[in-house]
Amino acid sequence: MRHARILGPVAALWLALPAWAQEVVAPVPGIEETISGQMQAFDAGDVEGAFDFASPMIQGIFRTPEMFGRMVEQGYPMVWQPSDVDFGDLREVDGRLTQRVIVTDGAGRVHMLDYRMLETEDGWLIDGVQILPQQGFAA
Repeated sequence: MRHARILGPVAALWLALPAWAQEVVAPVPGIEETISGQMQAFDAGDVEGAFDFASPMIQGIFRTPEMFGRMVEQGYPMVWQPSDVDFGDLREVDGRLTQRVIVTDGAGRVHMLDYRMLETEDGWLIDGVQILPQQGFAA
């Protein structure tokens, strides 16, 4: 898939960040609301609304809400219609804020994700999502 080839190197670089480059910070107003808003839009079938929460870079990669929605439904099914969402630590990683999110899918499986955030004049947008390995994490 073309998008996997584009995002693969970015995800690989993000995974390679050293642990020392991460610092837990206090919650920032708007970040959790942005992530929740996108998930609520997906859950309601409002792909255009969900696309509005994506950064210009993400919107540029996928070009249309429909293409974006297909990618999320296939690649991130746990956020398409989550049964439960909890927020973990907000961290600064190389100068960028990254929100840890724990999602329980419809089958009861727990997934940990990192949402890379981008602050704009109009508020926070989602600039990338990484599914984290589940080592040592029990559902």
